[in-house]
Amino acid sequence: MTKNAFHTPRLLLAAALFGAASAPALAVEAFTAQYNASALGMVGEGQMVVAPQPGNRWQYTLTVRNQAVDLSQKTVFDEQDGRMRPLNSSDSSRLLIKKKNVNTTYDWSKAQATWTGDIKPDRAGPVKLQAGDMDALLVNLAIVRDVAAGKPLTYRMVENGRAKAMTYQVAGKERITVGGKAQDATKVVRTDGDKQTIVWVVADAPVPARILQRENGQDTIDLTLKSWR
Repeated sequence: MTKNAFHTPRLLLAAALFGAASAPALAVEAFTAQYNASALGMVGEGQMVVAPQPGNRWQYTLTVRNQAVDLSQKTVFDEQDGRMRPLNSSDSSRLLIKKKNVNTTYDWSKAQATWTGDIKPDRAGPVKLQAGDMDALLVNLAIVRDVAAGKPLTYRMVENGRAKAMTYQVAGKERITVGGKAQDATKVVRTDGDKQTIVWVVADAPVPARILQRENGQDTIDLTLKSWR
């Protein structure tokens, strides 16, 4: 994650919500979603994919690319008691000429998370895990589930060598355009100092219809859903 540019989409949605973690909800289903993406003021493409893996696992992939930015983030997860549980993840990012790679292992047998790659030694862990902990990518799915179910948008996210509790607030309804069609969306917001994450959720879509991240009052990254299948 770059400090002077924008947060990678992991933190983007993950404005992580914690605490009680998502209540049991719908079973995970495979999907591929395409996004229009704007990062560092340049237009590009984004994609979110959830695909089944052996052993009753799933892989969730998020990519964002334009001329200046190339982000690829993957999380392998399973479901326990209706909750999505991260098992391992990888983040690869290029911002202009700066590159960064970080890998995370969530060892639930030891109840701890550890990090390797381009991360400071004091952020390598271990960090103690609690039932319901997620990473930022999984919060994307949890927000959609919990908005639909009318659940509190409160979670605990474990990423980048720390655990952090966060909460999104419902900010009403807005009419937005998804794939050329106007739809009613629930808007949820999280503000953390000079950083703000805004998420729009529409009925039937398995992913956020739009994710906007702002810093110091300026838009840094904007993903708008084009289509999904």
